[in-house]
Amino acid sequence: MSEQKPVYSLSISGRLTLEMHSLNNEGGEGNQIMTRTVTLVDTDGSIHKVNAISGDMFKHIQAEHFYLLARERGLPLCAGCRTFRSDRILGDSAFIKGLPAKDEDAVNALLRHCALDDTEGTLIARATRSVPRKSVAEFGWVVGLPEKVRTESYFHVRYAQERGGDGEEAQAQPIFHRPASSGIYAAVATFELARIGFNDISQTYAIDEAERLRRYRAFLESVLYTFVEPNGAMRGTQNPHIVAFDGVIAVSHAVLPAPTISPLGEGYKEQVQQVARALDPEGGRLFVYPFANMAEFATTMRRLIEETRPYRLFGENGG
Repeated sequence: MSEQKPVYSLSISGRLTLEMHSLNNEGGEGNQIMTRTVTLVDTDGSIHKVNAISGDMFKHIQAEHFYLLARERGLPLCAGCRTFRSDRILGDSAFIKGLPAKDEDAVNALLRHCALDDTEGTLIARATRSVPRKSVAEFGWVVGLPEKVRTESYFHVRYAQERGGDGEEAQAQPIFHRPASSGIYAAVATFELARIGFNDISQTYAIDEAERLRRYRAFLESVLYTFVEPNGAMRGTQNPHIVAFDGVIAVSHAVLPAPTISPLGEGYKEQVQQVARALDPEGGRLFVYPFANMAEFATTMRRLIEETRPYRLFGENGG
């Protein structure tokens, strides 16, 4: 078996076709569930109002997949993350009580104590102290291509009157309108894999390479699962049909950024490849892997999980 190549960063640029989904609901007004939309300006200066899914949603999806993998594989989790609490490390009273006085020591303790806080980021905020841990993952908004996304609203009733029971609830039919969206969405994401276990303050690693590799593999697997199974609102009855996913995966094996180009524009795949050649003219340090469907995306990600390891900053990488 050949030596595993170190990965400094990885990025994904792709177009994801989702049918009949409600991943981006943002609340209700009266009996109408609202759909999140954003405003885009194209290269001609024309303005478009399009359906969009927040990057926060995809980050939460990825974090939940990582959490489940971490629990299954015995990766360290703080008390807050063991129950997937939103306050994460702040939910671990024992850790917070014994928090080291120096910020760099606090970050070292955090990195050793919890794999999810390491990869997904957090903020230790107590009294006048504020110690940040930047996330390894960066998700952009997943935005609909202009003229290629539609949202329609569907009429719903909670129950039939004869089955509604007695009293006031049986007399009033609670009706509401539920949206469902279909279209082609542009997705971009970047992952700074060399930073797994890395203390940005002391510029050293707080965990050994064996532990970094375990977290790295679980993290890449969670990224794969994010696109295979995007969680979100109303999946009980409106689980999205994932019809297509095509794009490119850029992988950097040295201190080079893995480039992304927005799939909102045409020719983005070719541009990513051209940028990669410009950044790595001699070749061998930056690779771009096109994929035409979800199966090819999954195959490439699986190969990377099995054949690569996290890059070590300021250290021996070999390979």
